Amino acid sequence: MDIFEFERLLLAEIDDNIATASDDQLFAGGYLRGHITLSVAQCEIDGRTHVRDVKAAVNNSLNQAILSGELNDSDQKLVFAYWQELTDKVAQGTAAG
Repeated sequence: MDIFEFERLLLAEIDDNIATASDDQLFAGGYLRGHITLSVAQCEIDGRTHVRDVKAAVNNSLNQAILSGELNDSDQKLVFAYWQELTDKVAQGTAAG
């Protein structure tokens, strides 16, 4: 899977759950959407083409947001938990497909 397919699957997972998502999931999904898109774009610019590169870039981006005080403790836990859930679902979906 290339990084663009990974991005597409992550964003589709967020979008597909809008109707049934909790308020916390809606917040986390909306927040992650920007980090995912920017991370994929930065990976493309840098010539990094592996899914692991995108995962690392998103994690770095989220950690920078935390360091800048953008997320409080409970939001940090929520966003990181949803990020893990998304990546797990995409990995399971690609393994099953």
